Amino acid sequence: MMPEHIAPKGTSTVLADMGKLLPDLEALYKDIHSHPELSMQETRTAGIAADRLKKAGFEVTTGVGRTGVVGLLRNGDGPTVMLRADMDALPIAENTGLPYASKVTATDADGNTVPVGHMCGHDMHVTWLVGAATLLSQARHAWKGTLMAVFQPGEETAQGAQAMIDDGLLKRFPMPKVVLGQHVMVGPAGFVAGSSGPITSAADSLQIRLFGRGAHGSMPQASIDPVVMAASTVLRLQTIVSREVAATEAAVVTIGVLQAGTKENVIPDDALIKLNVRTFDEGVRKRVLAAIERIVNAEAAASGAPRKPEITPLDRYPLNVNDETASNRIAEAFRDYFSPERVTHTGPAPASEDFGCFGTAWQVPSVFWFVGGTDPATYAKAKAAGKVNDLPVNHSPQFAPVLHPTLETGIEALVVGALAWLGSDES
Repeated sequence: MMPEHIAPKGTSTVLADMGKLLPDLEALYKDIHSHPELSMQETRTAGIAADRLKKAGFEVTTGVGRTGVVGLLRNGDGPTVMLRADMDALPIAENTGLPYASKVTATDADGNTVPVGHMCGHDMHVTWLVGAATLLSQARHAWKGTLMAVFQPGEETAQGAQAMIDDGLLKRFPMPKVVLGQHVMVGPAGFVAGSSGPITSAADSLQIRLFGRGAHGSMPQASIDPVVMAASTVLRLQTIVSREVAATEAAVVTIGVLQAGTKENVIPDDALIKLNVRTFDEGVRKRVLAAIERIVNAEAAASGAPRKPEITPLDRYPLNVNDETASNRIAEAFRDYFSPERVTHTGPAPASEDFGCFGTAWQVPSVFWFVGGTDPATYAKAKAAGKVNDLPVNHSPQFAPVLHPTLETGIEALVVGALAWLGSDES
């Protein structure tokens, strides 16, 4: 571990010209924000990332895991450090009122035309990594080793990290000594937050189809009503967390989709439920998933359903765990550079990420942290009024990180984090 209060070597040198880059990076951010792309469709964004890396002198490989980009900057003997940014946007209509707000629509994987918006901040992530990669390239005399910049597709659908791994990431590129990543979140801009251990939750999404027997709305006795079956199921599922998970444990069960029927006087044949589960412990995860299956089947049986429900997994995010030693190393570097007041400790977030797939696949330490994106005055006012939960969060149509100092802080964090290994004699 690095000694306390000693900044990574080369930090001031690498970051010296950041101010000169900011106007260009701000324009880049606004451009990407205005041109969002759905998961696994990030061709334009990937092209921009590849072009920026090539101009900075990186060896660039495109099309990794369909649209992923990997850039290598070899700079003498030393460790390989991987920095990761995700690129995809969400099928959400933006409602920020920004002059550069998205007006884009696209065709999703099911063939539907949907609005698209960068309502999770991945446009900021791409801009941060472009900025950090450019600065590190311009100051190669200040560090040694290999910098690996990874622009990942499909984080929102839990596809992208695994797609890159399945496409030979581990064989085609050098093994990093550490994998680093970050995410913009609600919190005062200019601050960073993290912790060792679990940092984002495991997530499981399921689709449940309940089968009944349709009939005329005036003759319910001729039906087995899947709407009532689904309603009972939804209510009973809410008891899993309140009655089957201990107060010392944590879980979230959210019903995001409940669909049945097309007309008010027709009892349909089936109903559809889609739900999401968040957990921080594998034992809790297994118990919650087993409880869901038990309740769904029991409610169908109690309703006299003609066949068992279909329970289909949709996607899964692994538990993201920060390596303790590597996290402490990052925290020390951050406290020295940003000052201890701007580096805060945070508990595990119920949001989920596929970032952890990279460290797990390579079996190397990984560290993931958060960067505040809320105007500091706005955040302070909301906190004083007890209304922080009223601020637009990631995935909200109103989510819009304040450009400054969010842009600068994210670039600085990636550079400082990378130099904790590339600039250290203890690499």
